[in-house]
Amino acid sequence: MTSAPGRRSSTFTRLLRHGFTDPSAAERLLDSPELATVRNDPVLLDALGGTADPDLALHGLVRMLEAQDGATDRQELLDTVIAAKPLRDRLLGVLGASEALAEHLARHPHDWQALVTYEPRDLHPGVEEFERGLADAADPVALRVSYRRCLLSIAARDVCGTVDVSETAAELADLATATLRRALALAEADAPEDAALCRLAVIAMGKCGGHELNYVSDVDVIFVGEAAGDADEGQALRAATRLASHMMRICSETTVEGSIWPVDANLRPEGRNGPLVRTLASHLAYYQRWAKTWEFQALLKARPVAGDLALGEEYTGALRPLVWKAAERENFVADVQEMRRRVVANIPAAEVDRQLKLGPGGLRDVEFAVQLLQLVHGRADASLRSGTTLDALKALAAGGYVGRADAAQLDEAYRFLRTLEHRIQLHRLRRTHLVPEHEADLRRLGRSLGLRTDPVAELTREWRRHTSVVRRLHEKLFYRPLLDAVAALAPGEARLSAEAARERLVALGYADPAAALRHLEALASGVTRKAAIQRTLLPVLLGWFADSADPDAGLLNFRKVSDALGKTPWYLRLLRDEGAAAENLARVLSAGRLAPDLLMRAPEAVALLGDGDGGGLTPRSRASLEQEILAAVRRADNAVQGVTAARGVRRRELFRTAAADIVGSYGTESQPAEADQGALVDLVGGAVSDLTAATLAGTLRAVVREGWGDTLPTRFAVIGMGRFGGHELGYGSDADVLFVHEPREGVSEREASEAANKVVAEMRRLLQVPSADPPLLIDADLRPEGKSGPLVRTLGSYEAYYRRWALVWERHALLRAEPVAGDEELGRRFVELIDPLRYPSGGLDEDAVREIRRLKARMESERLPRGADPKLHAKLGPGGLSDVEWTVQLLQLRHAAEVPGLRTTRTREALAAAREAGLVPEEDAEILDEAWVLATRVRNAVMLVRGRAGDTFPTVPRELAAVGRYLGYGPGHAGEMLDDYRRTARRARGVVEELFYGGQ
Repeated sequence: MTSAPGRRSSTFTRLLRHGFTDPSAAERLLDSPELATVRNDPVLLDALGGTADPDLALHGLVRMLEAQDGATDRQELLDTVIAAKPLRDRLLGVLGASEALAEHLARHPHDWQALVTYEPRDLHPGVEEFERGLADAADPVALRVSYRRCLLSIAARDVCGTVDVSETAAELADLATATLRRALALAEADAPEDAALCRLAVIAMGKCGGHELNYVSDVDVIFVGEAAGDADEGQALRAATRLASHMMRICSETTVEGSIWPVDANLRPEGRNGPLVRTLASHLAYYQRWAKTWEFQALLKARPVAGDLALGEEYTGALRPLVWKAAERENFVADVQEMRRRVVANIPAAEVDRQLKLGPGGLRDVEFAVQLLQLVHGRADASLRSGTTLDALKALAAGGYVGRADAAQLDEAYRFLRTLEHRIQLHRLRRTHLVPEHEADLRRLGRSLGLRTDPVAELTREWRRHTSVVRRLHEKLFYRPLLDAVAALAPGEARLSAEAARERLVALGYADPAAALRHLEALASGVTRKAAIQRTLLPVLLGWFADSADPDAGLLNFRKVSDALGKTPWYLRLLRDEGAAAENLARVLSAGRLAPDLLMRAPEAVALLGDGDGGGLTPRSRASLEQEILAAVRRADNAVQGVTAARGVRRRELFRTAAADIVGSYGTESQPAEADQGALVDLVGGAVSDLTAATLAGTLRAVVREGWGDTLPTRFAVIGMGRFGGHELGYGSDADVLFVHEPREGVSEREASEAANKVVAEMRRLLQVPSADPPLLIDADLRPEGKSGPLVRTLGSYEAYYRRWALVWERHALLRAEPVAGDEELGRRFVELIDPLRYPSGGLDEDAVREIRRLKARMESERLPRGADPKLHAKLGPGGLSDVEWTVQLLQLRHAAEVPGLRTTRTREALAAAREAGLVPEEDAEILDEAWVLATRVRNAVMLVRGRAGDTFPTVPRELAAVGRYLGYGPGHAGEMLDDYRRTARRARGVVEELFYGGQ
């Protein structure tokens, strides 16, 4: 297979195409003498390419061939591989997925024969079949070899998709059962006198007991012993203890063939401090008097598997009634919750994000949630009493205890995560629940799951998606607020227990459970249709409120909205039928003060949260907003009514934007949180800026109509400045503007000026009149001569001023100027006037650059509030908005004349243009963009949470937590959020030092 130097062979190319990552090594292996007769066989290459790791599969096959006893055996293996597709798929599938089983096949070269048979009865073996497979094992070493041979057949069915993950887990549990039985038989054969003295039952617990075992896992057991015949009980227990200990060693100890798995008896009464073997009466006494809640939870999976099965059945029969009474214990749900929290808290920080089993959104979340529901509802419903997670989940859905859609999503996610866990463990047959970090491992895993286009990216995406689903649904089920109430009731009753509900609310994060209970009572009591619908909604609503930083506010606000709208049929219908409406409402009501305040002033805006005719949460265009506002102004009797209508539209649309922002930041059950933070910033900035422009246009029309009829004596335009002109307004931003006018033909300049000034004064007054709608403050301080200059100028006056007196800061400010309302032609001519000033030909001279740098330094020192932490000030701090914007604007002043892309009022667009033009390195541009987006998000978050504008993180813990939740940080991660902000800002400041101050 050699090829000319410098040219790749056709085989090399074919190997790449078939998924080999090291084609050169694969070529050498295919050239080996062992594969001489099949090296060019396309069947072999296609089969290898279908495995999880073709390189690993080929290497394993060559090792197997080398290990055969002679040429005849090698040829028999090769002929069978080529001719028998079932064997080929099974064998190569295992070799490509498991380095450990490939090693076993190299050490035991004839064990591949176990994969040849392909009869229906071989597809779903049970305990009896596995017992036959282990029957010849006469010592611990032989038991290990036989165990691996059986494991080989399970793995083959698994990787070929012959069985699904639940069937694989059940087979592994059946193999473990057969292994425990064989190990106990070996122990009894070594000590027949002990076996004669006692009856010993082995009770499987955990995943083995639940018939859902992993490839490599501790096998949890509990031992029950009784005297045989007339034997002394003390002697019998000592004999049973010796047998149990020997059985555990047979399975656990390392030999030349390795170990099987550890047998763990620490779930027994008193744990490792208690006796290894107890009588049934001793077990019963312990559980009746001393057992903790988690011990009853563990007994859900208890199943007799080895030894005296009749005694085992007596054990489970005696303890089963105690298991189903556990939910009546005081603080039952709180105990289960606390157990789960402890598990999560004990995960090393470096492993949390990779933990498939114990981490948030992992397997244990599903198992704990299912077990909690089983223990609460299984008292009265025997159909829920399965020890197998997926079977129990199916039963919960069938009984209506879990929504069918939720159960289906949990089932899918659990199956994916368990399959991923299986494939991770199968590789080296090591006990691990961590997703690997190396790309080669992730690639093998992805391919093993059928993800072949981009295995690493697809695997990561699917894993995160399923983890997110589990985390969300686990919280919804596990923290269901009515569970404590249900658990505290006697069988058959269904009334709410106030004390239990109060404890539940505290556990859910409510600071004032007494007030929350009053709200619940008001919302859920009665026989009205409204109360019935709200009783149905409250469990999930309370879970969503609990997912926020302020559940109390969410519940209170929901009551206010319900009191205001509860008698309107469309409101009840919206909550009941519109899939997104209830969750969107819960998110909005518990995310802070701004959105609820806007909603309470006109609760009918809740219709926007649905999927139907309310228009949804997509911000409306400026044109449609202007059309609605101008139509309302035309219908109004006077300017006051017209502007009131315009402000009402503004309030409603601010609510729409805030709700879209909150829902996009939190995510919902049907739509994950928006991953592109910049998209959310652009959404808010564009929507609020368009809304402000439409409000000004309507106000201008109302004022002109009342004072002058259809035509003002002077053409009049409003020019947006600052964030307004840049389409980057926040919720609490003033409207920075300039006013320009031009007398109409035949109108004196004095009359025109008086009219223009009256318009401005009346617009400002009407937009700030106290009312239920938020005021819109107009700030014209960026006009020529600042506060000392006239409020309104003619276009000619602007031209004369700028030609003679324009200062650097004024040219700088004009970078953001854009017409937003009024006479479009006049606005266009104003832009033509200022373009040469803000995009100067030849750029800026060094004196102007130094002046801009001096102005920025003075602004930072004078405007930064006393006592504020500069590193956390989103506007003026290092790496904050000011840093990024002044850096971008300096580039515009210097280069926009030559780079058309820089001629924009928008910061992110200008930064992207600077990057494309090579003025800013790509990495630096990304750092600046990330910092600007984050700082803008912080300001938006502060306004949403506190209801008033701010440039720094709140100091009140609950407000800080709410800002964190908006920014994507879970409970308890506020410190991490602040650290991330400092780090992002610090990196941005480093770029600013280079680009703004470095003389570029």
